Amino acid sequence: MRIVIAGGHGQIALRLERLLAARGDEVAGIIRHPEQSDDLREAGAEPVLLDLESASVEEVAEKLRGADAAVFAAGAGPGSDAARKDTVDKGAAVLFADAAVKAGVRRHVVVSSMGADPAHQGDGIFDVYLRAKGEADAYVQGLNALDATILRPGALTNDAGTGLVRLEARTGRGAVPRDDVAAVLAELVDSVATAGLVLELISGSTPVSVAVKSVAGN
Repeated sequence: MRIVIAGGHGQIALRLERLLAARGDEVAGIIRHPEQSDDLREAGAEPVLLDLESASVEEVAEKLRGADAAVFAAGAGPGSDAARKDTVDKGAAVLFADAAVKAGVRRHVVVSSMGADPAHQGDGIFDVYLRAKGEADAYVQGLNALDATILRPGALTNDAGTGLVRLEARTGRGAVPRDDVAAVLAELVDSVATAGLVLELISGSTPVSVAVKSVAGN
């Protein structure tokens, strides 16, 4: 498969790129800064320079053409202001989805956040973030031309992955290593049967592949 990842230098994205490249997939990661290119190459991914905050739908679609799947793993990141929550966490996610439709790439996986909700109340930065992610998720879900799965991990940690997770429509609050998030994403990319689902993810007792097969209904 050829898989294009938005936010290609993110902590989860780099882990995912290593997993996909190791299993023989062709991986491309969209990045804004050329100095990040070597990190992607080291992970086995092709760096693609593009700023999702200023690019057009056609420019992004050009990078997506020929791909079998697209993964949105970009984020404004901690320390960013409310405006960038809107331009990246919402705006870039919407742009990337529209570009996937234009490029004819149906399989679409979004890294969201537990608690994301377009109706989330509050004016704090994290409130704005959860609302932006929720609005983006709702937009992607409304695109019939995409086979989209939304993944909402709990609190992210840099602990070593265990390969054991809880993946359900509702898991309740919890933490999960980024290693395990990447492992779940790698399985979800292949699992078109999870299209239309919004899934929460925390650490648990079920092997990743079994957890994904379970939510996919097989």
